Amino acid sequence: MALFRLTRSAEPSLTLRGEGHYLRPAQNADFLAWAGLRERSRAFLTPWEPTWPDDDLTRLAFRRRLRRQTEEMARDECFAFLIFDENSDALVGGITLGGIRRGVAQAATLGYWMGAPYAGQGRMTRAVAAVVAFGFSSLRLHRMEAACIPENYASASLLKRNGFEREGVARAFLRINGAWRDHILFARIEGDPCDPAPKGSFLG
Repeated sequence: MALFRLTRSAEPSLTLRGEGHYLRPAQNADFLAWAGLRERSRAFLTPWEPTWPDDDLTRLAFRRRLRRQTEEMARDECFAFLIFDENSDALVGGITLGGIRRGVAQAATLGYWMGAPYAGQGRMTRAVAAVVAFGFSSLRLHRMEAACIPENYASASLLKRNGFEREGVARAFLRINGAWRDHILFARIEGDPCDPAPKGSFLG
């Protein structure tokens, strides 16, 4: 059975559906929920993310984010989604398939964040599975890459559950929380085997 259902009559309505969640690009009406969840999760997310701009949670910055999202989708450069609980419609996190390279590469980079109240429940494992399926089937990618700092054990584990394999370490790869940090590099190639999580279970 397919892990997601795709609606793509127009890019702004692009929706992925996975077990227990649906994913779609952000809209203007999402601002309060997005800013509220990000603020409540600030301490939880700070060790794993670049330093937030001072105006990051303002409505103006959100509008800029939406404009960039639309432009990047139109250029086939990046597809960003918010993740919602299927039953409550609560916003729980976000996931991006960006840095898309066509030509001889056909590759993209996966990034994601989960709100603190919803972490450790297997939700991102499900969301990543839906986006990976979308990337290989609809975007016709050949390779998906992801990276995490060495002590982010939860992120490394969910990537492995989704069939990503460790490929090495990139020194001082990204500036995270104000410091250049080494990152473990992971990748999944189209056709790589992956044992899906049992239906209805959450792995954390």
